[in-house]
Amino acid sequence: MSALARALRPFALVALGLAGWELLSRSGLTSPLLVPSLGRIGWELGRLATRLDSLAEVWQSLHRALVGFALAAVVGIAIGILMGRSRVAAAVFDPLLAGTYPVPKIALFPIFVFVFGIGSLSKIALVFLECLYPIVVTTYAGSRVVNRVLVWSALNMGASPARVLWRIVVPATAPYIFAGFRIALPVAMIVVIITEMLSSADGLGYLAMYSLASLKTDRMLAVAVAIALLGLGLDRVLVLVRDRVVFWERLDSYYA
Repeated sequence: MSALARALRPFALVALGLAGWELLSRSGLTSPLLVPSLGRIGWELGRLATRLDSLAEVWQSLHRALVGFALAAVVGIAIGILMGRSRVAAAVFDPLLAGTYPVPKIALFPIFVFVFGIGSLSKIALVFLECLYPIVVTTYAGSRVVNRVLVWSALNMGASPARVLWRIVVPATAPYIFAGFRIALPVAMIVVIITEMLSSADGLGYLAMYSLASLKTDRMLAVAVAIALLGLGLDRVLVLVRDRVVFWERLDSYYA
C-alpha cells in the first residue's frame, strides 16, 4: 500500500458517511430541517470559525473544560500515587472511589449550581469531579506496578524517598497517567457541553440548544462538528505531549 493510501485510509469511513448524508439530503426523502446539506452545515461552520462572538463561545467552553481537567490532573495524580505507595491511603480511598464512581455526577449538578451559581464555577467543579476518577484509577494502577527492584536499588544507593518518588515512581507511572488523561479530557468536554445545555447563557452547549430551539439545525450540527474538531485537536496535542514526555514507551512499542 502506498504512503498516500495509508495517509487517506483513516478518512475513508468519514468520507463515506458524508457522501451518504449528502445523498440523503438531496434525495427529497427527508426535510432539509432534519437533514441539511453539507454546504449549509459548512457555511455555518465557517461563520462559527470567523465571527468573534462565536469564537467567544468556543473559548468559554474550552476554558471551563481545561481548567476543570487541569485541577483534576493535579489532585488525581497526587491521590493515585499516594494510594499506590501507601497501604493506609489505599485502604481509605479505594472503597470511597469504588462506591462513588458509579454515581452519575451530572445528577449532582443542581447542587453545584445552588452552591456555586450558574456561572463557570459550577461547571468547572463538575468537570473536576468527573475527570478525577479516571485519572486516580489509572495513576493508582500504574504506581502499583513500578518495578520494586528499581526502588530497592535506589534506596540502597542512598536515594531519599522523595528522590525515588520523583525519579523512579513518577516516570514509571507516566504512561498510565497519560492513559487516564486521554480518558478524562473528552469527558471534560462532554460535561461542559451538557452543563451548558442545562444551565448557561454562553458556551457551545448553549449555542447548540439555542440553534435547535430556533430551528437552525444546520447551525446546531455545525456546533457539533466544531465540538468534534476541538476534541480531536485536544487529543492530538495530548498525544504529542505524551510522546515527548514518555518517549521510551513510543520507542518500545510497535504495530504487528
